[in-house]
Amino acid sequence: MKARELDTRFDDGDDILDELDLTQAKRPLREQKRVNVDFPLWMLDSLDREAARLGVTRQSIIKIWLAERLEQHGSH
Repeated sequence: MKARELDTRFDDGDDILDELDLTQAKRPLREQKRVNVDFPLWMLDSLDREAARLGVTRQSIIKIWLAERLEQHGSH
Protein backbone atom coordinates (compact mmCIF):
# COMPACT_ATOMS: atom_id res chain seq x y z
CA MET A 1 0.00 0.00 0.00
CA LYS A 2 1.31 3.42 -0.87
CA ALA A 3 1.63 6.16 1.76
CA ARG A 4 -0.99 8.32 0.06
CA GLU A 5 -3.58 5.50 0.23
CA LEU A 6 -2.72 4.86 3.90
CA ASP A 7 -3.12 8.59 4.65
CA THR A 8 -6.47 8.67 2.89
CA ARG A 9 -7.76 5.62 4.76
CA PHE A 10 -6.58 7.11 8.05
CA ASP A 11 -8.18 10.48 7.27
CA ASP A 12 -11.42 8.68 6.40
CA GLY A 13 -11.42 7.06 9.83
CA ASP A 14 -10.67 3.55 8.60
CA ASP A 15 -8.83 1.11 10.87
CA ILE A 16 -5.27 0.93 9.53
CA LEU A 17 -3.64 -1.04 12.35
CA ASP A 18 -3.47 -4.20 10.25
CA GLU A 19 -1.35 -2.27 7.74
CA LEU A 20 1.29 -1.30 10.31
CA ASP A 21 4.26 -3.30 11.61
CA LEU A 22 4.37 -2.32 15.29
CA THR A 23 7.07 -4.82 16.30
CA GLN A 24 9.77 -2.16 16.03
CA ALA A 25 7.67 0.78 17.21
CA LYS A 26 9.24 3.04 19.82
CA ARG A 27 7.86 5.93 21.83
CA PRO A 28 10.24 8.90 21.54
CA LEU A 29 11.58 10.16 24.87
CA ARG A 30 9.84 7.27 26.67
CA GLU A 31 12.72 4.81 26.90
CA GLN A 32 13.42 3.86 30.47
CA LYS A 33 16.66 3.69 32.38
CA ARG A 34 17.01 2.31 35.87
CA VAL A 35 18.44 4.63 38.54
CA ASN A 36 19.05 4.20 42.23
CA VAL A 37 18.02 6.89 44.69
CA ASP A 38 18.50 6.81 48.44
CA PHE A 39 15.60 8.15 50.52
CA PRO A 40 15.34 8.68 54.27
CA LEU A 41 13.05 6.18 55.99
CA TRP A 42 10.49 8.84 56.93
CA MET A 43 10.15 9.74 53.25
CA LEU A 44 9.69 6.11 52.22
CA ASP A 45 7.01 5.68 54.87
CA SER A 46 5.18 8.76 53.57
CA LEU A 47 5.52 7.61 49.98
CA ASP A 48 4.20 4.15 50.86
CA ARG A 49 1.19 5.58 52.70
CA GLU A 50 0.30 7.88 49.83
CA ALA A 51 0.84 5.14 47.25
CA ALA A 52 -1.43 2.78 49.24
CA ARG A 53 -4.07 5.50 49.54
CA LEU A 54 -4.04 5.99 45.77
CA GLY A 55 -3.77 2.26 45.03
CA VAL A 56 -0.49 2.51 43.13
CA THR A 57 3.06 1.34 43.74
CA ARG A 58 5.77 3.41 45.39
CA GLN A 59 7.58 3.61 42.05
CA SER A 60 4.44 4.91 40.36
CA ILE A 61 3.84 7.68 42.89
CA ILE A 62 7.47 8.80 42.61
CA LYS A 63 7.28 8.90 38.80
CA ILE A 64 3.91 10.68 38.83
CA TRP A 65 5.08 13.35 41.27
CA LEU A 66 8.38 13.90 39.48
CA ALA A 67 6.60 14.21 36.12
CA GLU A 68 4.13 16.72 37.58
CA ARG A 69 6.94 18.80 39.05
CA LEU A 70 8.96 18.75 35.84
CA GLU A 71 5.91 19.82 33.83
CA GLN A 72 5.30 22.70 36.25
CA HIS A 73 8.81 23.96 35.59
CA GLY A 74 8.68 23.38 31.86
CA SER A 75 11.48 20.85 32.04
CA HIS A 76 9.71 18.21 29.94
